[in-house]
Amino acid sequence: MRLLILLLVAPFVSFSQNTIGLPDVLNYSKQTYGAGLQNWDIQQDKNGIIYIANNEGLLTFDGKYWNNYALPQKSNVRSVAIGVDNKIYVGGQDEFGYFSPDSAHLLKFHSLTHLIPNKDRSFGDVWDIVNYQKGIYFRTINKIFKIENQRCEVFEAPYEWAYLGVCNGKLYAHDFQKGLLQFENYQWKTLATINILPTNNPVTAILSLPNNEAIITTLKGGFFKLNSFNSISQTNFNNSNLFASERVYNATKINDKWIALATNNSGIYITDHQGNIIQSFSKKEGLQNNNVLSIFLDNQQNIWLGLDNGIDLISYNSAIKQINPSTQDGSGYAASIFNNNLYIGTSNGLYQVTLQSLTDLSFSKGNFSEVTSVKGQVWAINNINNQLLLGHHEGAFTVNANTALPITNSYGFWNFIPASNNTNSNIIAAGNYKGVDFFENQQGRFVPIGKVNNFNESSRYIAIDKNDDIWVSHPYHGIYKLIKNYNYKVESFTTKNGLPSNLNNFIFKIKNEIVVATEKGIFQINSQNLFEPHTYFQKILGNQSIRYLKEDNNGNIWFIHEKTLGVIDVNGKQPQVIYIPELNNKLLSGFECIYPVNENNIFLGSEKGFIHLNYQKYKQNTPALQVQIRKVKVTSTEETLLFGGFFNDINALQLQDENDIPTIKDGWKAMQIQYTATLFGNQSNLQYSYRLKGFDNSWSEWLNRTEKEYTNLPAGSYTFEVKVRNNLGKESDIASYRFKILPPWYQTIWARLFYLSLFFGAVYLLFKWQNKKFKQQQLKFEEEQKKLLYIHELELSKTESELVALRNAKLEAEINFKNAELASSAMHLVKKGELLSKSKIELASVMKTVDNPQAVAELKRMIKTLSDDDKIDKEWESFAKHFDKVHSDFLVALKQKHQNITPNELKLCAYLRMNLTTKEIAQLSNISVRGVEIGRYRLRKKLQIPTELSLFDYLMSIKINDMPQS
Repeated sequence: MRLLILLLVAPFVSFSQNTIGLPDVLNYSKQTYGAGLQNWDIQQDKNGIIYIANNEGLLTFDGKYWNNYALPQKSNVRSVAIGVDNKIYVGGQDEFGYFSPDSAHLLKFHSLTHLIPNKDRSFGDVWDIVNYQKGIYFRTINKIFKIENQRCEVFEAPYEWAYLGVCNGKLYAHDFQKGLLQFENYQWKTLATINILPTNNPVTAILSLPNNEAIITTLKGGFFKLNSFNSISQTNFNNSNLFASERVYNATKINDKWIALATNNSGIYITDHQGNIIQSFSKKEGLQNNNVLSIFLDNQQNIWLGLDNGIDLISYNSAIKQINPSTQDGSGYAASIFNNNLYIGTSNGLYQVTLQSLTDLSFSKGNFSEVTSVKGQVWAINNINNQLLLGHHEGAFTVNANTALPITNSYGFWNFIPASNNTNSNIIAAGNYKGVDFFENQQGRFVPIGKVNNFNESSRYIAIDKNDDIWVSHPYHGIYKLIKNYNYKVESFTTKNGLPSNLNNFIFKIKNEIVVATEKGIFQINSQNLFEPHTYFQKILGNQSIRYLKEDNNGNIWFIHEKTLGVIDVNGKQPQVIYIPELNNKLLSGFECIYPVNENNIFLGSEKGFIHLNYQKYKQNTPALQVQIRKVKVTSTEETLLFGGFFNDINALQLQDENDIPTIKDGWKAMQIQYTATLFGNQSNLQYSYRLKGFDNSWSEWLNRTEKEYTNLPAGSYTFEVKVRNNLGKESDIASYRFKILPPWYQTIWARLFYLSLFFGAVYLLFKWQNKKFKQQQLKFEEEQKKLLYIHELELSKTESELVALRNAKLEAEINFKNAELASSAMHLVKKGELLSKSKIELASVMKTVDNPQAVAELKRMIKTLSDDDKIDKEWESFAKHFDKVHSDFLVALKQKHQNITPNELKLCAYLRMNLTTKEIAQLSNISVRGVEIGRYRLRKKLQIPTELSLFDYLMSIKINDMPQS
């Protein structure tokens, strides 16, 4: 009966045992990726981008950013495949087609349903998409569509198509009635005359095996083998009944030895080809739920799970595993391997599990059992003298298999170390809450033998130097040296002894030397008993704060800086510092524990149990780094996408074309550039450095940021460059994105030409204006000069006028005087003539009265003398001469102008010019007044003077210049 029970229970006991170490599981909820619940299919391109068929469209993930591309009718996407033509083919409800980048470098859907004959266009969901040779195949329940060269061929299901896939270079389909069919010579051929596959139990995967064979998984009917001759046989697959009840939805190869089964009820199982379970992952191991719709192994050996609600990533190839022996998630404080058992000390107690002979101990299968005799806080587990000692809050114990025996009644033991460098010593020192106690191994059992007197400091950090002196440090109280030769005399060390501070000093023994980890680096004690910076460590670590040190068997030195784990790796030509950023903030801060077994097994105390690190694998597990620019957008009044993540088709090298450089108009406010490297699950390992050529040609410091924003960039051409490096110092090639910012309209070339023309126009106008102004000033100057000259001339003229006036006045006075003289002379002549006439008359009268002939003769002689004309003529000539002087040769001019004028007429003209009266003229001419008037008339007629012009005015107008030229 017991044997029967054992046989019935054994498979389930075997199943219930998982590996003690499990990789991290990253959960992506629908709120994280921003799409629907269910995820039906997963693919990856050569650039590392993940594509997922989701209820609300095609999801893409690059390790940092999620994007969702919906189909035109917003239908579900049930399947996805990357074609040989580098297009992403998807299938949905009555829809299938492909996505390829558009002009904005964003994925755009192109339907292919227009190629389907009209009668076949209602086909329901597309569940599988397969590349085979030159065609792309789409499976629905009733039809398989083959698209090749823009032509569609339809294959009706014999009963119902349940599966479509390629294995070992052959295309297979499963029909519920005819079983498995192979596509050959453009038609579907049944592999066997008898269908041994279960009816109404669809094939879910066909996975290749060595020797060109394959394993067939079904939903609930077990597993079958497909040999190289295409014959199908039932296989003795272990745990088949278990997998049948769990319903295998999908399967994929993990490596040449293992496969992964995705189930409907219990997550996934990792098995070998015989069905033996290697590992299992369910909600208990960190999945969001147990209903796994799709499974995919990416190029970094991560396992992607499309869940009924969410997406999970199992970092299956990770060198880091989680070991959690307690369901209460107790923190890990101590670990040790003893007698092929792994002991884990946590805040909840002590646990142990048996290990298998494996290189990587985390793959040991088993369940941790609690050492029930001790519960609660464990501080230390030390193997000394082939005995496992337990430091516990409640005391010190010796562990034997699954029991712990107390060796003292004292409370609180931090650690145990040999009290001497002598390997044969049976005495150990134990640091505890109240100082240092000593135990001696007596007949195979440690017993207390005393303690250090007068020393009550809590001794969590303790080390033995080459003189067997005990060094103790307390983070808040200082460093103490317990000198053995003086009965463990206590000597304290402070800043006076060279320590940088009295706080946060931790004592360790590294390479057989006592060192102190401080806030300013690692210190050593010199011959003067003073602490100084350690030359070796300062060169490697500098003066950064260190709080924990541990040396492994290979001489590598593990350390804790702040909350970061690092190691000084001495296996190369030069020591190299390697940080493990995946463990940042995961280790137990302040109570660090590093237990290095060998390079494949490093155990690290964490907030939840322990972390296992396969250090050798960690250094080797470094996939090629490739950074990609994923999005470029510009914000102004609204957000504009410049680049959607795809320079070229899927799988192609993503390089920007020379003719595809976008231009950004003026008025933008901010530019955001997103970039990332597709290192899934290890983003914490990556740091990015960037620069913007054309703005700042120097590289930025290495940062974890995956986006960069720019504002207020001036107009110009720019190239954004970014590169990535991992924690091992390896760098990627540079990814770049070029763009051009246009200047505002007032800074364009046309505006500059306008400004230039405006400038030259302004210069020309300024020149014209200046010239005009100069001319105006010149004219003004000339006018002023003219005015001044005119004024000067006026003044001269005035002066001359005054002189002329004076001269004229003088001349006029002279003329008047001359005229007066002439008039006087003329009057004298007139008076003389009158006198002569009167004398003649009187003499004539006297002569009449005189009888004396002699007297008469004398009288006649006298009358004759008086009447002598010569004298009169001489007087006239004298008068004429003076007259011409006064009147500017008037008589000469008159005579020249009128040559036929008589002397008497000249005299008359002279008298008239002198403006003498007719009576005066008559007296001067010795004629009557009537004779003068007749003479004037005749003179006017002779001179041909018009009637409207007076004779006086005419005579006044005659000048010497009026004389005709000879």
